Amino acid sequence: MSYEPLSFKVIPPSKPHTHTIIFLHGRGSTAAHFVHELQIATDRNNFTLIDHFPSIRWVLPQTALRPSARFPGVPVSQWFDTWNINNLAQREELQLQGIKESVASLRPMVKAEVELLDGRHDRVILAGISQGGATAAHVLLNLEVEGLRPRLGGLMTFCSRFPFPGRILSETRAVLGLEGVPSDDTVVRETPVLWQHCVDDPLVRIEYGRELREAFARFGAQVEWKEYPEGGHWIQSPDGIEDAVAWLKRVVGGGGAENGGGGGESRSCL
Repeated sequence: MSYEPLSFKVIPPSKPHTHTIIFLHGRGSTAAHFVHELQIATDRNNFTLIDHFPSIRWVLPQTALRPSARFPGVPVSQWFDTWNINNLAQREELQLQGIKESVASLRPMVKAEVELLDGRHDRVILAGISQGGATAAHVLLNLEVEGLRPRLGGLMTFCSRFPFPGRILSETRAVLGLEGVPSDDTVVRETPVLWQHCVDDPLVRIEYGRELREAFARFGAQVEWKEYPEGGHWIQSPDGIEDAVAWLKRVVGGGGAENGGGGGESRSCL
């Protein structure tokens, strides 16, 4: 089964391209708006994530407008539908079609970025905020990677949760029922993971973030968990940004990073 390719925005590297981050926006946002949102969260020196990594190509996919079961007739920019954000188990089945379509559409995007990097899966990082992070998590679980050490460069999410929790890895994959998924847990075990969540998040409660952490720990992932007392439903600043920078520098091995930030130079979106 094939799905429509996703449109996307690109923030190109200002130095030779070494890595790509595919960063998924949240529910109700757009790729174009997300470009500007990423300029809001900064570290103590007023540098953004983008400033710190001049050799990284940032790819921001745009999800489709999907029907909302809760609000009929009002299409929403969302990776999948939900019924009740305060009780995500209610009508859980509403999430299935959107997640399946989104994962199937995002896997070719990962492949295209890998090809730009001479076949280096380990130089492509998945990231997402809120619903985008939940979707990125399922992309990793359902992604076939070739090579002697099959893995992605990393998976990084902010204020996210895990749709269809409480299952073992094979059962979680079976929920989506996609073709071309791994038969083992190697990609999940070998891919570094960073989860960040704020305790005062009013939309995706902290217990849902912890549930995501625990699920991936059971799957054997290398999980780094960062929890912040305050920050709401967003990328925590400045501590969260600085923790993300430190994690990314370890992940890219210095290839995409610039010490002390990128000097705040402008990088136009394409």
